[in-house]
Amino acid sequence: MARRKKIYEGKAKTLFEGPEPGTIVQYFKDDATAFNAEKRDVIEGKGVLNNMLSEYFMNGLTQIGVPNHFIRRLNMREQLVRACEIIPLEIIVRNFAAGSMSKRLGIEEGTALPRPIVEYCYKDDALGDPLVSEEHIAAFGWASQQDMDDILSLALRVNDFLSGVMFGVGIKLVDFKIEIGRVYEGDYQRLIVADEISPDSCRLWDMETGQKLDKDVFRRDLGSLTDAYSEVARRLGVMPKGATPMKPTLIN
Repeated sequence: MARRKKIYEGKAKTLFEGPEPGTIVQYFKDDATAFNAEKRDVIEGKGVLNNMLSEYFMNGLTQIGVPNHFIRRLNMREQLVRACEIIPLEIIVRNFAAGSMSKRLGIEEGTALPRPIVEYCYKDDALGDPLVSEEHIAAFGWASQQDMDDILSLALRVNDFLSGVMFGVGIKLVDFKIEIGRVYEGDYQRLIVADEISPDSCRLWDMETGQKLDKDVFRRDLGSLTDAYSEVARRLGVMPKGATPMKPTLIN
């Protein structure tokens, strides 16, 4: 097998050149990080679960007409995605107060927000991904006003989809973050959802018990991260009962 060219390695994924022009192979690692990578560990099976779950969510978005970079899953840890120019922003959608919002504003975790609140963070690990306003985004040319209108629309459509899917399996979508990429078709630019959608990038709470089923399990030492992610996968029908992330018996 030919040695692939690595394009980028992040905290949770490695990107390689794809087999066709304009494609990238996205490899999901077992590495878990928190607090801007100050806390680290390797959680066996985490990458497999995130690969499965991101495939599930991206396919769901495709079915409702939300453009995204996903093409197909290649194997247990890799998926083929469309290459795009990532806008240097994390787009955060919050339905309930939690995490940094609760700390910043003194709002009790779990408080329902009057409407979904969309926030933007500048993607820079060295700076800790600081919160920025639309004024910053416009002033520094990270995205145009038309881009921002499109990003807001995409983020709210993703929120509607994820909230409904999670509600159907007894999970509360507290918040999530996505990244947006630009693709070019001739002179025409289009924005698409990129990166991943998984329990790494969402806060997910059991609707009855409040049990956390996301990366807060790792951040706050609340138990097994693999068990939490596996529970999400089982409820969504992505992984059958009795399967494990090491032998997941994927459902196609």
